[in-house]
Amino acid sequence: MVIDCHVHVQGNRGTPDDRMGYLLDYADRVGIDRLCLSLGTSRDYSPDPETFRRDNDMVWRAVEMYPERYIGFCYLNPGYLQESLEEIDRCIADGPFVGIKLWVAMLCDQPNLDPICERAAELGAPILQHTWLKITGNLQYESTPHNVANLARRHPDVNFILGHSGGNWEMGYRIVQDLPNVCAEVSGGDPELGQTEMGVAMLGAERIVYGSDAPGRSFASQLAKVRGADITDDQRAMILGGNMRRLLGL
Repeated sequence: MVIDCHVHVQGNRGTPDDRMGYLLDYADRVGIDRLCLSLGTSRDYSPDPETFRRDNDMVWRAVEMYPERYIGFCYLNPGYLQESLEEIDRCIADGPFVGIKLWVAMLCDQPNLDPICERAAELGAPILQHTWLKITGNLQYESTPHNVANLARRHPDVNFILGHSGGNWEMGYRIVQDLPNVCAEVSGGDPELGQTEMGVAMLGAERIVYGSDAPGRSFASQLAKVRGADITDDQRAMILGGNMRRLLGL
């Protein structure tokens, strides 16, 4: 089974329902079985509760339409802590979602994240945190692998997914290397030679996961990072799906 851990509702082709159908058409071409879906059509850096609930409703609709294909991740803004905790209960404890998605509303090692992590631990929900290291400078509240490392040390019982491996994956791997509760995902950048091999060498194949960041990036270019890597078939199978099956309890 191939599981893409990082896919979004996005684009302007038809309704959100239409988009979820044609996204699966593209996934089928390259052999992706299941897709972890988060974010709706808003791109507000600090969405209010009404906005992130609406985004989660779009994901919920996709999960209902294609329950064997889409896996829901609950999008939150930790700046609205009480509403985020309520949304975790609505979407995960009482709904079909299995994970949490955080973007750029707040640096992820701030105190507001601690109650969210505690609830995630209770529910066994992994947290996918967008991270980047930009030479031009990050957005104001855009987390880096350093922020994830700080949070992961405070919450060793929570499984974190380092979104994009920090963009600069050579640094990202080093920053989280000593944290067994952090997996690094390969999505979002160019298909550079050596990215997956270095991750396997530094973190172990059990801590690398495949993601695409589609439709912002193509499925094929991101799969190439894993399918073309100089690793064993067993390691490739772990990265393409086995590790996410374990994290999600599938």
